[in-house]
Amino acid sequence: MNPGDAAEASGLLIRDGGGFALKCDEGGVWRLDLPRTPVDLVEKRVRVTGVALADGRIEATAIRAD
Repeated sequence: MNPGDAAEASGLLIRDGGGFALKCDEGGVWRLDLPRTPVDLVEKRVRVTGVALADGRIEATAIRAD
């Protein structure tokens, strides 16, 4: 994905320092900028939609159980 592209990815939601990341099914990890803290979804499979950012992050507009 290129910065500014629509992003959609599935995988395991994990804690990443003081934030969250998505360990993707296809391999790799996206750091997430989230509108809310998804405590109930940590360590569960989720689908994230949003916008890809330049530094390996996704600015999430939605996160839901997958």
